[in-house]
Amino acid sequence: MSESKPNVPKLRFPGFTDPWEQRKLGDEFTFLRNNTLSRAELSDSDGAAYDVHYGDLLVKFGAVLNLGWENLPRVADDEVVAKLRCDELRDGDVVVADTAEDLTAGKCSELRGVGGSVVYSGLHTIPFRPLRDYAPGYLGHYLNAPAFRRQLVPLMQGIKVISISRAAISGAIMSVPPIDEQSKIAALFSSMDDLITLHQRKLDHLKLQKRGLLQKMFPKNGANVPEVRFPGFTDPWEQRKLGEICSFSKGRGYSKDDLRESGTPIILYGRLYTQYETRIKEVDTFATEGYGSMFSVGNEVIVPASGETAEDIAVASSVRSAGIILGGDLNIVRPDRRVDQDFLALGITYGRTHRELSKRAQGKSVVHLHGTDIAEVDFAFPSREEQSAIASAILAFDDLIALHQRKLDHLKLQKKALLQQMFV
Repeated sequence: MSESKPNVPKLRFPGFTDPWEQRKLGDEFTFLRNNTLSRAELSDSDGAAYDVHYGDLLVKFGAVLNLGWENLPRVADDEVVAKLRCDELRDGDVVVADTAEDLTAGKCSELRGVGGSVVYSGLHTIPFRPLRDYAPGYLGHYLNAPAFRRQLVPLMQGIKVISISRAAISGAIMSVPPIDEQSKIAALFSSMDDLITLHQRKLDHLKLQKRGLLQKMFPKNGANVPEVRFPGFTDPWEQRKLGEICSFSKGRGYSKDDLRESGTPIILYGRLYTQYETRIKEVDTFATEGYGSMFSVGNEVIVPASGETAEDIAVASSVRSAGIILGGDLNIVRPDRRVDQDFLALGITYGRTHRELSKRAQGKSVVHLHGTDIAEVDFAFPSREEQSAIASAILAFDDLIALHQRKLDHLKLQKKALLQQMFV
């Protein structure tokens, strides 16, 4: 750990003590010409050249964009490539996304692994090339670190669409250590990125396995038995309207503005899209009880009453605990004794019922789903014993997914902390 000195990071590798050199970015790089091709002019497979699109920089690519690992879209037409008036990219070049819907504008990737490929910088990007040697990977990690990005945020312009100009980036000040220290820093963050990528792939694979299993554990259209069953279960599944086996009510009041750091646990509909799986085991949002609040009694299934798309709105989670506030825009579904709550949540989210329910969602920019819509949908179910077996298997998958998600989140937090301490 270093002492508190100007232009010295809080955390350094042993043997490095000198202050970092300050350099103006515009003096260190030459700016290149990008192209302005839209997504429609790009292809996922064919084409004579690769294109680094700003949307991929914002959501897909990391600090280092390695062509050996990442799939880039290509310019779809050879004739278009021939007419382009832009510069080819090479190893070590940096590409910045100059536009975003939020303050992620200015996010960038350092290009590596170009080899003999033809690569261009695409729409809404600012490409530049270092005029001196930098350790591979250092620029990508440093230029995305909070220490550097703090300079860019005040220079961004726009309200609904945020942008950063070449002039603003050119005037930013870089802090640069010796190249051997750069190498150690880059190696550390690259290894962390590799580990994060590995855990993300494991997590994505588990989610695909879960979805594939669920598709086989519920009957397909026209069938009364699923493709995959647990041993000992052979009877056909029964089918009823959900209105015949469930009662319905609605959550009351509450929005994000009502949330508090402590109080009574509360579930808001938006968390069904972003936070909760089949069974809600822990609630991490709180509010103050109000007059007329709706509370769970411990045997509910909740379905959003509002959403952005018809496909997304047809999801459900079971609530097994009593005393949780159920906020507005939540449909509350209480099944009778013939149906297990976890199984019902699975059937609504993944089964044949999901497709039927999504067709009933109404609206354009915001879609809505009412209890009367849910009541009219057909629902297929086996014996309670088979329902419990299916639900238990999927809940075990959810636990494994949650474990991998926690590991991934922890790694990202570790990286974030190091980014804040190892750069100035």
